[in-house]
Amino acid sequence: MANQLRHIAIIMDGNGRWARRRGLERFLGHRKGTESTIDAVEMGVNLKLEHMTLYVFSSENWGRPSKEVDYLMNLLIEMVYKEIPDLMEKNVKLIVIGDISRLPEKPRANLQMAIDKTANNTGMQLNLAISYGGRQEIVEAAKHIAAEVAAGKLSIDEINDDVFAKHLYLKGAPDPDLIIRTGGEFRLSNYLLWQAAYSEFYVTDTLWPDFTKEEFMKAVEFYNTRERRFGKVLHE
Repeated sequence: MANQLRHIAIIMDGNGRWARRRGLERFLGHRKGTESTIDAVEMGVNLKLEHMTLYVFSSENWGRPSKEVDYLMNLLIEMVYKEIPDLMEKNVKLIVIGDISRLPEKPRANLQMAIDKTANNTGMQLNLAISYGGRQEIVEAAKHIAAEVAAGKLSIDEINDDVFAKHLYLKGAPDPDLIIRTGGEFRLSNYLLWQAAYSEFYVTDTLWPDFTKEEFMKAVEFYNTRERRFGKVLHE
């Protein structure tokens, strides 16, 4: 029997390497990668996922050359404008997680417009991790919980896993069942550190711009072969 898939998270790695191997500028790899992003969202909708979370731009990515960062921000604006009709048609709700206060005004305003436009959609929730860091998310949650304790709204004895999760960006959404990483790297890169505790990992050498719908299904098929124990021993 196949495992139930509610939430897939993806580390979309390899855009720069894809371009470099072809003698192209890095920005062309990012542009090509948007095609795989659109395909992945379509696959998530077809699978009737509750959530899909995409690692779009990490908190560490601000350290990249300003020319590349500016291009990525402009590409984000372009993608939002282009994809809103499709998100509406597919009943997808868009959410952004991360410190978006660091984004320039125009991309931040465009993202908010897309969030507002899709707010009443009831299908898959598409979570874009932008200016996101897993440690940063955990620290922010700890600060919010500490503030509630200090204000007398929460007692220390009431703090547990569920309470903590509800202070994270996704407010207690189901943890990812499957985390896909393209580009062949075996690390989390500061992504969903709390939520990944029992996620299944699928790593492929395929670079993100080459990650087709067929590649996506390979990851799903891998997931369906796994026995999910969550630290327990399954009875035979």
